[in-house]
Amino acid sequence: SPSAALLTATACLGGIACVVTGQPFDTAKVKMQTFPDMYKGIVDCFVQTYKQVGLRGFYQGTTPALVANIAENSVLFMCYGFCQQLVRRIVGVDRKTKLSDLQNAAAGSFASAFATLVLCPTELVKCRLQAMHEMQLSGKIIQGHNTVWSVVKGVIQKDGPLGFYRGWSSTLLREVPGYFFFFGGYELSRTFFASGRPKDELGPIPLLLSGGFGGSCLWIAVYPVDCVKSRIQVLSMAGKQTG
Repeated sequence: SPSAALLTATACLGGIACVVTGQPFDTAKVKMQTFPDMYKGIVDCFVQTYKQVGLRGFYQGTTPALVANIAENSVLFMCYGFCQQLVRRIVGVDRKTKLSDLQNAAAGSFASAFATLVLCPTELVKCRLQAMHEMQLSGKIIQGHNTVWSVVKGVIQKDGPLGFYRGWSSTLLREVPGYFFFFGGYELSRTFFASGRPKDELGPIPLLLSGGFGGSCLWIAVYPVDCVKSRIQVLSMAGKQTG
């Protein structure tokens, strides 16, 4: 439907904006998660990365990050409406009945399970590119790959197509509860700002703050699992990685 297409297009733009603003911080996050003894903190990580690799070091993995965010947001919001109908069927209410904030959170959680299918392969390539320099510094690999295609080719040669789904279980464990908290926090925040008015009438600032609150809820809840996922996906470059 036109509304679904519009929602998907908006989600794509949101994914692009997320990568453009957040890629350097995401790169530092992956480096520090995978090699916690190599950096004293985020400032040290930024300084050392700039000294050793330059500005481009903060944007390693930008292309797969763009693909990951666009694909995830598109699938997530495309499936969100379907999962809302599924929740309505489970709780036994009419198709047009407005769901509670808790029920919307459950629908978002269901939708995120579909998103992991497109997210895991692209995140694996992204994380490996982001931590490639550290893998070489630590001696875990002799020669690193510095392009998307070289990483993709290396995964296929070593593990075959299923190699792109290394870390899928931890991705699933991150996304499903994470988006329960994201959509739950987002809807609760919108309810707070609406103060009895229809939530669809909210302006851009309340929506922006609600999205920020939802994102904060997501990351506070799932950061430990994300740390595990990053280590599995990156360190498996050096050989078989335990789960």
